Amino acid sequence: MSNITLYDYWRSSAAYRVRIALNYKGLAYQQKSVHLVKNGGEQHASDFKLLNPSQLVPVLVDGDIQLNQSLAIIDYLDETYPTALLTPLDKQNRYLVKALAQDIAVDIHPLNNLRVLQYLTGELLLEESCKSDWYKHWILLGFEGLEQKLAKSRGTYCVGNEVSLVDICLIPQVYNAERFDVELTGFPIIREVSAALRELPAFINAVPENQPDAVIG
Repeated sequence: MSNITLYDYWRSSAAYRVRIALNYKGLAYQQKSVHLVKNGGEQHASDFKLLNPSQLVPVLVDGDIQLNQSLAIIDYLDETYPTALLTPLDKQNRYLVKALAQDIAVDIHPLNNLRVLQYLTGELLLEESCKSDWYKHWILLGFEGLEQKLAKSRGTYCVGNEVSLVDICLIPQVYNAERFDVELTGFPIIREVSAALRELPAFINAVPENQPDAVIG
């Protein structure tokens, strides 16, 4: 039995990234669902708060190692299980990959995270249409810059012809954009790269609808 456990939620973008990374490296892992909506949000339960007081997924446990934050988890996986590296070793591409990944994971995703959307319609009492406008605005703004950067770095995938951390961040964000009906016709590179990535087993197996907790979502 695997020593790796991933505390996961099927629609969490950050957890989606880690699932792709684990799959791409061929690592077996156990999934423990933390339903972010059911029962008022299981991330607020006392037992999970002991794992992550920030009350967010993912959390990865590997033996004595316990980590949150998807990018830190993937760094750990690259260092501990270096087969199929997701961050290149050569300096130029290494930091390009990190920067592009953070364009998505740091600049785009947090503005559209579940707890932000819940705050908009809960405490701020915004209508669903306003929440949708918020979501689309930040996706489109972020993708405009990303599209231009990928024009200089892309091959088959975001940076050349090897899957990297950028690709792992891109696909969950594209999934969310499609889920919220964001128009992506103006981003041909993002769409072409995403189509290529979605043919890979590691990405297919990580799709939210393919997760064991999706049936209760």
